[in-house]
Amino acid sequence: MRYLPHSDAERADMLAAIGAPSIEALFGAVPAKALQSESLDLPDHSPEFLVEAHMRGLAGQNHAAADGPFFVGAGAYRHHVPATVDHLIQRSEWLTAYTPYQPEISQGTLQMLFEFQTQVAKLTGMDVANASLYDGSTGTAEAVLMARRLTRRTKVLLSGGLHPHYRDVVCGYLKDDADLICLDASPEGQGDILDRIDDQTAAIVVQTPDFYGHLRNIQTAADAAHAKGALLIVVVTEIVSLGLLEAPGAYGADIVVAEGQSIGNALNFGGPYLGLMATRQQFVRQMPGRLCGETVDADGQRGFVLTLSTREQHIRREKATSNICTNSGLCALAFSIHLGLLGEAGLVKLARLNHARACALADALGTVKGVELLNATFFNEMTIRLPVAAEPVVAQLAKKGILAGVPVSRLERGRPELDNLLVLAATELTTDADITALIAALEEVLP
Repeated sequence: MRYLPHSDAERADMLAAIGAPSIEALFGAVPAKALQSESLDLPDHSPEFLVEAHMRGLAGQNHAAADGPFFVGAGAYRHHVPATVDHLIQRSEWLTAYTPYQPEISQGTLQMLFEFQTQVAKLTGMDVANASLYDGSTGTAEAVLMARRLTRRTKVLLSGGLHPHYRDVVCGYLKDDADLICLDASPEGQGDILDRIDDQTAAIVVQTPDFYGHLRNIQTAADAAHAKGALLIVVVTEIVSLGLLEAPGAYGADIVVAEGQSIGNALNFGGPYLGLMATRQQFVRQMPGRLCGETVDADGQRGFVLTLSTREQHIRREKATSNICTNSGLCALAFSIHLGLLGEAGLVKLARLNHARACALADALGTVKGVELLNATFFNEMTIRLPVAAEPVVAQLAKKGILAGVPVSRLERGRPELDNLLVLAATELTTDADITALIAALEEVLP
């Protein structure tokens, strides 16, 4: 595509129209060393239909989750999203509403966010939830900062079972902070996190089901943290698990952070995602992000508003609790609609179906020679140890059209003891034929 008019006359007309003496003057503010000295090797412009055909050809090279057996999880899960969800979120009253700073014209958006908060609070067993964060990983970092403000302490312990991406995001927020202690990833346990809690600890961060699929004892972690005056942050990357497992709030969690992608939001080649956060009532003023509340107007009619908004950047930037200045509103809407369609009974049924599919996968993997299942407990995700490095095996299976999970070494570089570990997930969309294909392929490629 040509970025400048073709003739000298056309260039002169353009410059005259904008009042610039020369093309060089347009880029006067750009340092000379940053300027491109040679022409870019780009093709000439093409008709729109040829560009569309080219893009369709590129898209056709993708192998999507629905194109074959799919066992990828590790924080991103393939679930069925009813067509109703996509239909409702595209209604104009939702699609055009973005920033509900003027409640008198944003009642629909505000009510939806209020209902969303109610759902998240009930799901996590907490008192109050915010009107969403970007995703689970940034939400975890926000929870750590929130715990530091609440306790006026700085030391934070990250469990070895925490998702490596979540750990890396927290470390990015608290770069070079000596009071942030990340325990080594371990498929066997959380590390010695409970033994490391002391009177200077602000919070411990524990995930359940953890990155390796293990279910963790939240009550023990809560008791150990509270005995030292620390807070317990519980992370959930598979929100569907709370349809079957006890809510973290029931076991003493102080802050719950979760990834909401599994409900209402398809994988979409990497995003957008939806961060969930809930906490106890006494901590609400230190919670980041938006909070929608219910009120009455001058006529006594029910209405909805943003509450505690002085915490946000747009009001008092220097005293803001967070740098979050928006929320994943459309993803939150999709979450709320899908969860509303499921209802409590539907969510429980969906969770049981996920666990049943995972049990079928685990039983089948147990028949493959050389494969060792490392989980005594799991929801819909598990870790196996192969007799060889996992990454080459996954690559071979991908050539056969099977996406066989996530090698731990892909996320934990420089840890050779983890090279043979493979994390697999099964959901309600995992069929018996998918499992059979995986087992046959594994038996073929393993030595």
